[in-house]
Amino acid sequence: MAGVVGTEDLRRPGVFALRTLAVAACYYAAGRLGLLLPLVVEGAMLTPIWPPTGVAVACLLIFGLRVWPGIALGVLLVILHITSLRPDVFGTVVGNTAAPVCAYLMLRRVGFRTDLSRLRDGLALVFLGALTAMLISATVGVGLLRLTDRVGAADFWQVWLAWWVGDAMGVLIVTPLLLLLHRARWPLPVARWKEAAGLTVIACAVVPLATRHESGLLFLVFPLMIWAALRFQLVGSMLCALFTSVMATVAATQEAGPFAGLTRIAIMMKLQAFNGTMALTALLLSAVITEQLNTRRSVEQACQELVEVVAHLTAGDPSRLPPPGATGPARHESEEQRREAKEQRREPEER
Repeated sequence: MAGVVGTEDLRRPGVFALRTLAVAACYYAAGRLGLLLPLVVEGAMLTPIWPPTGVAVACLLIFGLRVWPGIALGVLLVILHITSLRPDVFGTVVGNTAAPVCAYLMLRRVGFRTDLSRLRDGLALVFLGALTAMLISATVGVGLLRLTDRVGAADFWQVWLAWWVGDAMGVLIVTPLLLLLHRARWPLPVARWKEAAGLTVIACAVVPLATRHESGLLFLVFPLMIWAALRFQLVGSMLCALFTSVMATVAATQEAGPFAGLTRIAIMMKLQAFNGTMALTALLLSAVITEQLNTRRSVEQACQELVEVVAHLTAGDPSRLPPPGATGPARHESEEQRREAKEQRREPEER
């Protein structure tokens, strides 16, 4: 017994170290992806969507609070990729680590479910996990930039807003997708694969047109979002939202389509307004549809159980009742037994 306990004690630090390194690697990889399409706002390099915040919140919700060292290590690696090690870097690490941790604690406090099967879960992720918790990272990060004179006083709020929205967008788009992929059941039915392929082909044709046409056809993506939410719930709608956000960000960084001829501030504001509206629509609409489907299944199950109870009471002898769904001789036999029971009850009355 002592040997078994010792082995477990040796394994726990190893598992913790591997999980920490895995979370840090995922955070760093997401950061490198986010830095591929940066926008410069008043001298500060910002990203319209910061995927690492979504990765951090998803890892906390899946593995628990013990993975926060991996998030801190990932933040440090991303910062070192951008700049050199300075004293203010540690403040940024604290802010970017505290924001997802606070998101996790608030979501846990309100009974958040990782399957996002209720509207309240979607609302909690939006208003607590994204909009409220990410105030910490934006305030700490931009505050340090102001203290080190890398952002002027007149530009503080513009940079702060861009930082906050970018972090919030990472939670709104990346976190639901990772949570649902973690719980997904494969494979899908063949008919669903055909419909999914059709939706993918149409999205690949419509989304580039909507995000790069000079006439401003961004509204064309919302019918696709509704289709994806109705047929594939949150997985489909968030994948569609992610693809659209990436294409819109590419168009914004190249100043093409509806973003042509705008200033950097106007481009950032327009892009973030579009991405935020799209992500909120996809998340809340899918949550409502999923909740309605779950309610319908619960009602159907309750009706089925009620039918079985009525059948038991009608038969008079639950032990002789055939199992639900039985057909053929067993069903005819139960009907004959009910007729005999009725005739036996009538005989004393006639006498």
